[in-house]
Amino acid sequence: MLRDLIEYIALQLVDDVDAVSVSERVRGDRTVITLHVHESDMGRVIGREGRIANAMRTLLRSAGASSDRHVVLEVR
Repeated sequence: MLRDLIEYIALQLVDDVDAVSVSERVRGDRTVITLHVHESDMGRVIGREGRIANAMRTLLRSAGASSDRHVVLEVR
C-alpha cells in the first residue's frame, strides 16, 4: 500500500515513467521504501530544497504511525 502510494506520486512527477521503480524492505517494525528514478528526473522528485521528498516522507510517517511502523524513504 505505501509502496503503491510512492510509486503513484513519482509517476506523476517524472518524464521517464519507464525508469521508475519502487522496492520495499521490511525488517522488524521498520520499513524501507526505495524509489529509483532516472538521473534527469531526480530534481523533480526531490524538489526545491527537498520539499517534495520531505512531503512524501511525511505521508509515509503518518501512514506508518497508524500501524506502529517506522517507514523510511530513500530516493536513488
